[in-house]
Amino acid sequence: MIISRSPLRISLGGGGTDLPSYYKINGGRLIAAAIDKHVYITIAETFNKKFILKYSKLETTNNIKKIQHPIFREALKEFNIKKPLNIASHADIPAGTGLGSSGSFAVALLGALSNYKNKKIKKNIIAEKACDIEINKLKEPVGKQDQYMASFGGVNELVFLKSGKVIVKKLKIKNLKKFKKNLSIFFTGYTRNASQILSSQNKKTNLMDSKMIRNLDEVKEIGFNSKAALENGNFKEYGEILNYHWSLKKKRSNNMSNKKINYLYDYALSNGAIGGKLIGAGGGGFLMFYSEDSNQLKKKIKKKGLVDLNFDFDYEGITIVG
Repeated sequence: MIISRSPLRISLGGGGTDLPSYYKINGGRLIAAAIDKHVYITIAETFNKKFILKYSKLETTNNIKKIQHPIFREALKEFNIKKPLNIASHADIPAGTGLGSSGSFAVALLGALSNYKNKKIKKNIIAEKACDIEINKLKEPVGKQDQYMASFGGVNELVFLKSGKVIVKKLKIKNLKKFKKNLSIFFTGYTRNASQILSSQNKKTNLMDSKMIRNLDEVKEIGFNSKAALENGNFKEYGEILNYHWSLKKKRSNNMSNKKINYLYDYALSNGAIGGKLIGAGGGGFLMFYSEDSNQLKKKIKKKGLVDLNFDFDYEGITIVG
């Protein structure tokens, strides 16, 4: 049996500029961190002459083309798998919560299949194969952040060139331990379909909507400024940038937030948070805040029924663990 895992991620600044509709025009830039919450894939050979695929559903088929799960189907085609396999997925965090689970799933699956085929594939190639499946073959309105963070792990700056090439640079945060301690993540109770929000952004960007382009230009600059603040250890400044980032992010879609999320955000700011935002495309999932006393903030937020996510950073990326 082969067991692979790849990390989920949190976007720290500049998110949204990793979609091809934007970076092919102006180039993209963001900072993000992989966390120690993972997607796992197990692969074993089967003797019943059928593919057995286990995820939120159960599929059995002897024809790859009839597989309903699109990423399973395209990944098996990518490696020209002929012999039926028993493949199962498991995630530490549910899908639809803004932590990049789809990209992480694709990377973990490709990593496991490459190991099954005895092929040593570099992390950047696995990331690009995952992007190709989601963006080009399945036409999903997603970017490249999730796949690259799942593949590389770490705390990074990602630069998206107009050509499509992605440059991964390690982010050197001054006093990383303090930064992580004061970064808090809470589940809003909402899951959502990121495609609905990203489709609107994608459409407007492709149509060269001036407001959307200006918004993303400014968000890209926020990514650059966030990087500078973190590398200099100016965490209060980072929190203030994060607060402004959220105000811009909400302008990209009417579905980005709702009354409850807005209330929780304002409540957090009145109880010690300097700034925060929804992680991922928006609409639900996890709220992330930076404060100078995370313990106090957590106590206050828990009174509203929210659960905080206990996490650390992941530096391994895609890994074969068994």
